[in-house]
Amino acid sequence: MAAKPHVLVLGCNFAGLTTARYIREFAGDKVTMTCIDRKPYLSFIPNIPIEVWNNNNPAAELHMPFMKFLERDNIRFIQGDIRDIDVIQKNVSFIPAERSGSPSENMSYDYLVIALGNHLAFDKIKGFAEHGHTFTDTFYGDEIRRHLHDGGYKGGPVAIGSDLFVQGKSEKLPNDLPVAEAACEGPPVEVAFSLADWLEKRGQGGAENITLFTPAEVIAEDAGEEILDELLPMMQDMGYGYKANTRGIEEIHEDGIEFKDGSSVEAELKIIFPNWEAHEFLKELPISDDQGFIVTDLYMRNPDYPEVFAVGDAASITVPKLGSLGHMEAEVLARVIGKEVGNYSPDDEIDPLEFELMCMGDMGGNKGFYMHTDEWWGGDTSILKMGYTPHMLKMGFKSMYYTLGGKIPSWGLPASEFIADRTVI
Repeated sequence: MAAKPHVLVLGCNFAGLTTARYIREFAGDKVTMTCIDRKPYLSFIPNIPIEVWNNNNPAAELHMPFMKFLERDNIRFIQGDIRDIDVIQKNVSFIPAERSGSPSENMSYDYLVIALGNHLAFDKIKGFAEHGHTFTDTFYGDEIRRHLHDGGYKGGPVAIGSDLFVQGKSEKLPNDLPVAEAACEGPPVEVAFSLADWLEKRGQGGAENITLFTPAEVIAEDAGEEILDELLPMMQDMGYGYKANTRGIEEIHEDGIEFKDGSSVEAELKIIFPNWEAHEFLKELPISDDQGFIVTDLYMRNPDYPEVFAVGDAASITVPKLGSLGHMEAEVLARVIGKEVGNYSPDDEIDPLEFELMCMGDMGGNKGFYMHTDEWWGGDTSILKMGYTPHMLKMGFKSMYYTLGGKIPSWGLPASEFIADRTVI
């Protein structure tokens, strides 16, 4: 390894940006650093629905330039498309993406951090392009905004839910990881709540217009039984329709959705969250599981190639594909590299990743919900709160993230957890 190791971070959205900045904090000037991403800004995906309801183009509000923060940390940024990773030669090939026509370039590394997110498989859903909507990026957010606010939606039934998620498997993954059949179902639940509020305000109905569907036995299975025993009856009392065990989407039609279990639902508006696949060039690599997600231990390190790490949606153990897990993974990884290069000397051993779900969602009317649970992973924490405080915390997180450039202080999530856990509704 070089006297000053080179840390190469692939991807610079939530997991990548946060990880890069934490590595600089814990590794200091003992390493050189480079980030490569196909775009020079971060897309703040969780707040897209809020911008849509307010008739704002999400791209105008939720593209956060990050160059100034990387420059402050002396992290080089390259705008490029990753094409291949050679873990034997410790080399990454990419094509500079600022303008078309560039030849392939190569960059070597001593440490590699894969934070490339995933491939959202809308292209595998028959009929989505013609009849589907979603909130998974600012393009689709603006599409549904225009549809809703310009009169495309006529007030008919709405279906919101997920396609079947195919989770990766590998004998080298930590034991007892739960298996998810939907990649992340916080967003469908959040959109259902906030859309109902939007419909009511416009006199176009409310919860009774909306059917939630899931490929799993129960929606938001990662929330755990205790929360779901409270949440699902409440939503039923509010008037929501509900379909479970759909086993995935067969086809989206103009007037509804056909599911792989043979059932269907009538819907004028179809809001879809797809299967989350690994990027094609990650599949078949010796560091990947059988679906192409990167295999790691609980220190986010590949067991066969210890110089390779992964965080966020690209990591096999990140299930559900949840932002708060990516944040926790970033801190663990950064401490490991910082200690290894001799800049970080903790008094005790570094703690491995401890799984828990923390989710704050908008419900409309300046209200929100908060879930904090580790029950799905065998723990005994199970907290559900609804009210003004969760919404305030959700909006406050965005402000803090923008101000600090993705480097949330170590007390950030614990402080939110402390406040929300103790909120009296």
